[in-house]
Amino acid sequence: MNRSTSPPVRIIERKSGWRALDLRELFLYRDLFRFLVYRDVMVLYKQTILGFGWAVVRPVLSMIVFSVVFGRLAKIPSDGIPYPLFSFAALVPWTYFQSAVTGSTTSLVASTHLISRVYFPRIIIPLTPVIAGLVDFAIALVVLGVMMALYGVTPTISVVYLPLMILIMALTAASVGLWLSVFAIQYRDVRFALQFVIQLLLYAAPVVWPASLIPEQYRVFYGFYPMAGVIEGFRSALLGTHPMPWDLIAAGSFTAAVLFVSGVLHFRRTERVIADVA
Repeated sequence: MNRSTSPPVRIIERKSGWRALDLRELFLYRDLFRFLVYRDVMVLYKQTILGFGWAVVRPVLSMIVFSVVFGRLAKIPSDGIPYPLFSFAALVPWTYFQSAVTGSTTSLVASTHLISRVYFPRIIIPLTPVIAGLVDFAIALVVLGVMMALYGVTPTISVVYLPLMILIMALTAASVGLWLSVFAIQYRDVRFALQFVIQLLLYAAPVVWPASLIPEQYRVFYGFYPMAGVIEGFRSALLGTHPMPWDLIAAGSFTAAVLFVSGVLHFRRTERVIADVA
């Protein structure tokens, strides 16, 4: 006697609150996450002449332009550090932030073919460029170490805080990426406006100028821009330009944490309609 059997049906129910961030589910899909990160790293420089050298060329060329325009012509102060080193120490975290946010914002739009066919935690997609970008960041950080050796600058004891700066940097990129990726798949104008907004954020950050130019009474408010504390923290930890700017770091960490929590909740709340919109 033949019995007809139906394939198992998986019912995906919407969850609310922190239950929406199912860490166990993310762990079950860790192999997919690992594969997507590997794919992003390898595909980014596939069939390019310089390959991973682009991780060095981009910040180095920006450093040269900034050194000529802002260091020599505009005479922007650099806290007693040679301007090329001063600007490159800021460009290392900033280039990572820019690349990670750009990749995360467009990730859902670029993965519509995958989203509409199989189920997996969609939050993996915008987080992939954030993790993959750490490879380029590590390469640029090595170049920064070489430049420090050439200029005879040694890290201070504050270098122990560098992992904290990297954590805040990645958390900020993930937070912004989560928010913008959802908006980008609903409103395609976002990806066009992103480049303009990134440029504004670049000059708002203390990349080409030091945060010491900010009046003391406004420093806490300025610190709510997370990349301000990250960049100044990088300079302090590696170059010893000044004591660790804990006021900027504390305010920026608060902003990054709020953006990340709200970004995760908003993403999971709208996740069920992403495939339909895509």
